[in-house]
Amino acid sequence: MAHFSSEDEVMLQAMLRQLFQSVKEKITGAPSLECAEEILLRLEETDENFHNYEFVKYLRQHICNMLGSMIEEEMEKCTSDQNQGEDSGYDTVVQHVTKRTQESKEYKEMMHSLKNIMMVVVEAMINKFEEDETRSEDRQRKMQSGSCCTDNCSDSDSSFNQSYKFCQGKLRLILDQLDPGQPKEVRYEALQTLCSAPPSDVLSCENWTTLCEKLTTSLSDPDPMFTDRILKFYAQTFTLSPLHMTKEIYTSLAKYLEVYFLSRENHLPTLSTGVDITSPNVTRLLKKVRLLNEYQKEAPSFWIRHPEKYMEEIVESTLSLLSVKHEQSHLVPQKILDPIYFFALVDTKAVWFKKWMHAYYSRTAVLRLLEKKYKCLITTAVQQCVQYLELCEAMKADEILRHPKHCGTKQKSFYYSGQELQYIYFIHSLCLLGRLLIYTQGRKLFPIKLKNRKDSVSLTNLLVLFTQLIYYSPSCPKMTSIMCSENYSPASMVTDVLRMLCDQKECAVECLYNSTVTEALLLPIHNLTKGTAAAPDCSETALIHIADILARIASVEEGLILLLYGENMNSSEEESLTGAHIIAKFSKKLLEEDISIFSGSEMLPVVKGAFISVCRQIYGTCEGLQVLLPYGLHESIAKAWKKTSLLSERIPTPVEGSDSVSSVSQVSPNSVAWEDNLLDDLLNFAATPKGLLLLQRTGAINECVTFMLSQYAKKPQVNRQKKFGYEVLVVQVASTAAGAVALQNSGFISALITELWSNLECGRDDVRLTHPRATPVDPIDRSCQKSFLALVNLLSYPAVYELTANQELPNKAEYSLREVPTCIIDIMDRLIVLNSEAKIRSLLNYEQSHTFGLRSL
Repeated sequence: MAHFSSEDEVMLQAMLRQLFQSVKEKITGAPSLECAEEILLRLEETDENFHNYEFVKYLRQHICNMLGSMIEEEMEKCTSDQNQGEDSGYDTVVQHVTKRTQESKEYKEMMHSLKNIMMVVVEAMINKFEEDETRSEDRQRKMQSGSCCTDNCSDSDSSFNQSYKFCQGKLRLILDQLDPGQPKEVRYEALQTLCSAPPSDVLSCENWTTLCEKLTTSLSDPDPMFTDRILKFYAQTFTLSPLHMTKEIYTSLAKYLEVYFLSRENHLPTLSTGVDITSPNVTRLLKKVRLLNEYQKEAPSFWIRHPEKYMEEIVESTLSLLSVKHEQSHLVPQKILDPIYFFALVDTKAVWFKKWMHAYYSRTAVLRLLEKKYKCLITTAVQQCVQYLELCEAMKADEILRHPKHCGTKQKSFYYSGQELQYIYFIHSLCLLGRLLIYTQGRKLFPIKLKNRKDSVSLTNLLVLFTQLIYYSPSCPKMTSIMCSENYSPASMVTDVLRMLCDQKECAVECLYNSTVTEALLLPIHNLTKGTAAAPDCSETALIHIADILARIASVEEGLILLLYGENMNSSEEESLTGAHIIAKFSKKLLEEDISIFSGSEMLPVVKGAFISVCRQIYGTCEGLQVLLPYGLHESIAKAWKKTSLLSERIPTPVEGSDSVSSVSQVSPNSVAWEDNLLDDLLNFAATPKGLLLLQRTGAINECVTFMLSQYAKKPQVNRQKKFGYEVLVVQVASTAAGAVALQNSGFISALITELWSNLECGRDDVRLTHPRATPVDPIDRSCQKSFLALVNLLSYPAVYELTANQELPNKAEYSLREVPTCIIDIMDRLIVLNSEAKIRSLLNYEQSHTFGLRSL
């Protein structure tokens, strides 16, 4: 229904007085319409504001919407006829189009729709007119008897009151029009008016609660266009209204869905039949779930500004809906899909739960309600993970994932089988549990008691289950350089959860740093080392995921101690090897290619690199190197590097037009990357003094230092697992005579001194000089501090002896301004021992440079 102003009401009342009797008899009669047409024509002639009335605009817009496209088509036909030679004037075209329009089916439908709408509007106006007349007569009667108050104002005394009462009356009219007994056009028009009105005006009305209930009831209407209009109004309310108003919409929609799923009258999909999202019923249901889920993800951004009770009502209505569960019985043999399946379809990774748990304000409410009333939600999530693991153990990989969408492929499907729905629900449960375990109060919800299981599921049991999912569950096809943009394979999803737990130290100590979990992680590695059959379908991809988690555990002190000594550090039993020994043995076998299962595999270098990175975390410390020393990993890595470099040198030079070009372009980058990876692993032995000695014994220290120089120039960012950058390794390498010589031969020292001289004497050329530089008051200018520290850290006693012993100062008679030092002797000659005028004149910043030299000395 259109929004009419007070002027429109006056015009309608003028029409009503003349149409009163005819409308009373039958509003849809022809005489009434002819009379209405005469009144409109008369008003158009006499009233200059006729076309500005909202009522007239509404009529024009209604005609345009219903007949506009048809009139345009008729006009185009007439124009084309004129172009073909049929000459007709403007009046003839208008008459022709008018006649065709009046005879069309669309015109009759428009007239029928307009009659239905106007019937309701006019009846409402008549009722209001009669009420006003009765009220006016009562008021006059009271005034005559002297029993009324003098300050009692009429409806027209205040424009505010008039607008407010009109709003109330309009809302009551909409309520009447939304009644299921009304014609379809009337109900649809009422919703159109509701969507076009400002939400604040609608929500501030007294009948808002009744309207909300009626809208919720109307969501079950079979007409999709009608329910879409209601959802559009809900969406506008969520976007434009404050929380205390949107809360009512959200809770009513959640309650409607809860009743919908509990009702046996609704034909919900079952797990055996699957879900066809092109089905009209499923589409309507998914739209409602999607709208609810979108609000779930947006609400945490603003509900902290409102009282806590509003947030708690939203949380509780959500958890109540998600806890709805259909129990199987002899009456209902098939498993009916619960609401959680549909939420998993629209939000597979449970982003809504992640956002709700992020802030303490909402997290406390969620965890409190989960503990007191809705723990069944956590129980079903754990149950789903247990069932999926049992499915993986019982079936082969190709039978579990027949559909490629689990691995994040871009193929689109409109049907989800029961197996796929179970998998999507598993991913949703996995992400929900992973987010829950991060927080202390979330971990206190465990242990969980499951049906058909004697023992409860503790935190440790759950983490062991996660690790088993990595190597029991199927994975994507072999990885390539181009990975899936969003990988939904079970191993990848579980690894993401375990990575998240490793990043939280308190959580990792409580959940991961225990022998039971590490033994579960090391089980397939231990089996492969002993030569026995590993866990079923333990692919190279699964081993890479396991190595990633082990490397994160070893990068933290508590995790490293666990891998080195186990939980009982005083145990002297040799039968049970600790994690560090198992990892070292497996890595050595991989480097020597002593595991037949992976022979010829394209993924073997990636698996090797992943487990050597775990070993690097261990031998990067003194204690770890001492434990791994018997395995001679430095020798195995050096042999693998020499073999790889030899193979890369044997690659023939590609000849244009030959078949070897494509094979070389594929093999060479992988070979070079693997060679650099091995050099980096060798270089990291220099993190400890004893490791540096082992590096020297391999004979690859010069190549490692050259590689370090290339990486040092790139200035890579240090990640959490590396702990330190190449600057630390430079200091360690320079602490020995052989290392200092290797640094000199690689050109590292020359590059360092060139950079130092550039900062000290040349200044920064890329800085625009807008004002004179201030006279430096610090002993060493800030631009030179980094170079100063690098030089001082480099020049340990062995390095000074190797770089300066038995060498004389140049002491030239003349020094060019373009002459740049390249070694330590040159620095001593130009900056420290300034024993001639030529040396002093060659310095542009004499005092600063000499001070730098003296402090270096």
